Amino acid sequence: MKATIIIPNINGKGWLKDSIESVYAQTEQDFELIVVDNGSTDESLEQARSYCSRPNFTLIENGCNTGFSHAVNQGIARAKSEFVVLFNNDAFAEPQWLAELLRAAESDEKIFAVQSLMIRHFDRELADDAGDYVTWMGFACKTGDGRRASRYTRQKRIFSACGGAALYRKSILDEIGVFDENFFAYFEDVDLSWRANNAGYKNILCPTAKCYHICGASTGAVRYNAFKSQQSGRNSILLPLKNEPLLMLLLNFIPLALGYLLKCYKFHKQGFGEAWDKGMHEAFDLLRSGRLGKRPFRLRDLPNYILMELWMIWNMIPYLWYRLVVVRFDLK
Repeated sequence: MKATIIIPNINGKGWLKDSIESVYAQTEQDFELIVVDNGSTDESLEQARSYCSRPNFTLIENGCNTGFSHAVNQGIARAKSEFVVLFNNDAFAEPQWLAELLRAAESDEKIFAVQSLMIRHFDRELADDAGDYVTWMGFACKTGDGRRASRYTRQKRIFSACGGAALYRKSILDEIGVFDENFFAYFEDVDLSWRANNAGYKNILCPTAKCYHICGASTGAVRYNAFKSQQSGRNSILLPLKNEPLLMLLLNFIPLALGYLLKCYKFHKQGFGEAWDKGMHEAFDLLRSGRLGKRPFRLRDLPNYILMELWMIWNMIPYLWYRLVVVRFDLK
């Protein structure tokens, strides 16, 4: 078995069936499919159950919302394949999608994650996500969000793969660990890719592996709501604390502090300050309890830490360009 495809689901009746059908329509058929249901109360659970008679299909029913990270970890624990592929229940793959992900991954054993080119389902000229990145100020951001998908034609190294449609090498997951369940939802994929970077592995974008995505369909948060604000308040603090060694945190203290102040101001101004503050308190509670789960510093990884530091500083350039020019003047 080459790949295990994992689809986490919660109340996805409007799109889960089409998502599953797009997976079964792949030109590459050497895979198993695992759907993990997180307490759906709509018709999507019955839709998932209707596939249980198919070979190489598994349905895990949790009965409640255990979070994205826990759900996909359940699927990863059952995977016996070389590669694990995560796929959102509101995403729809082109027929060559899986074959292209596997082709890219098999080109280099140091590749950990392969990012699909995610395109907006309802506006297919525009990209949704071509890989994620982290800035010096601690902001985790999408590449290509709202820009023309035709810009992304070259396979290249990226900081992080988006867990909405990405392939991961199982042997490296066994080495660096799976998704951190302290994150529950959001930024857990960035944390995982960052850990791989620190260990000397690579994440890449495969633009020929295309899928179409309805952003925020399951959470109801295309931009932000109270749930996403709470997750962001917690996880944006956990992200650098987990992945930057102490010296790097000290060097980055001023930009990180400025970034958190700007985010705090933004969420309070948008009416989600209470949820943001709750998330921040959760992060500090984890830190005080010793449950951060930080990987120990390894001297041999020092070149990787230096690369990450320089990369995050460099990432301020595309971030500022996007925020001050692209968004402001609505350039695509």
